[in-house]
Amino acid sequence: MKQTLTSTPGLDTQAIHAGESGHALRAHVAPIYQTSTFAFETMAQAMRIVSGEEPGYFYTRRSNPTQRLLADKLAALEGYGLSAPVSAEILASGMAAISAALLGVVRAGDHLVAQDILYGTADHLITEFLPRYGVSSSRVTGLDMDELARELEAHPNTKAVYIETPANPTMRIVDIAAVSEVAHAYGARVIVDNTFATPALQRPLALGADVVVHSTTKYICGHGVVIGGAVVSADPAFMAEAVRPMIRFLGGVPGPFDCWLVHLGLKTLPLRMRQHCANAMQVARFLETHPAVAAVYYPGLESFPQHELAKRQMDDFGGMMSFELKGGYEAGCKLVDSVRLCTFAVSLGNLDTLIEHPASLTHHLVPPEVRAKVGISDGLIRLSVGLENAEDLIADLEQALV
Repeated sequence: MKQTLTSTPGLDTQAIHAGESGHALRAHVAPIYQTSTFAFETMAQAMRIVSGEEPGYFYTRRSNPTQRLLADKLAALEGYGLSAPVSAEILASGMAAISAALLGVVRAGDHLVAQDILYGTADHLITEFLPRYGVSSSRVTGLDMDELARELEAHPNTKAVYIETPANPTMRIVDIAAVSEVAHAYGARVIVDNTFATPALQRPLALGADVVVHSTTKYICGHGVVIGGAVVSADPAFMAEAVRPMIRFLGGVPGPFDCWLVHLGLKTLPLRMRQHCANAMQVARFLETHPAVAAVYYPGLESFPQHELAKRQMDDFGGMMSFELKGGYEAGCKLVDSVRLCTFAVSLGNLDTLIEHPASLTHHLVPPEVRAKVGISDGLIRLSVGLENAEDLIADLEQALV
């Protein structure tokens, strides 16, 4: 006789089984609903589905079964351990998700507070694009709590506090619970980019955040074959009234096949993240002792300034790190030109190891003086540690650092 689960399934089980029921023709693996539109049987049924009175689908820009399955599975992981229901929406890219979350909160005349270091394109969105629509912003170094409170006091029109943790590419950790407490006291929502950590290692909603955004391109998919994004929240009104209209009207909609690929990747997320973390720790310890390396920024190292905060906030320390070369820009160029196993490319979270130079690539839109202020030097290298044998990765870096 089939046994009934009597307790909440674990995170690994949720990653595989959440949302997996009732597939068409009893398919074991969810089918791809590669269609732009859905047929109705009668006008009465059409009106019920369009109005939401009856469950169903009518146009993939609004929703699609493959997209919905991915959203439900990701929501189950980000909401793991929470009693309140969590929902997610899937978008065509990480930037589409960030834009939808921010534009769902701020309006003309509103203010936005963010940390000083952000992913380059998100930084550009906040500093160059949103002001065109009357949204001002300010930065708080490292999201220092006293400085954050002063900034919110000075800008009572603040509607959102936007953070990345770990931050791209410096790996700086932001205390999500503390930021949420301060922000909520001033009536601001907290939006957290959880791309680097993923829900396998960190769940911001459980720490008090209001909204989580992801580039599903990265670890969520894990295979480097898709561009995608997601917005997740435990606030049903925000999702229904703010995020979904942004998707509907701005059109940042993913294709069903992309959703299906991300859905397959998400099933192995907890398993992959364990190996990413184990490999990254070995690589970080190697780099920390190398004479060509001035500093290693990895939350798992005891030498990392916010190691204790990372231990408290995260289940493990992730596969991302950055390190400073003593030889500066020239040494960085030589390193990325000399690696043989690591791939010199932007993006992150793939099965294989990716290495890049942030000042030249991911953060080249950030003005040089701002990069210098937040710690993105010309000698900084970002490493996304993959699932190869750690010994092989270390050997590759060792020969390239000669």
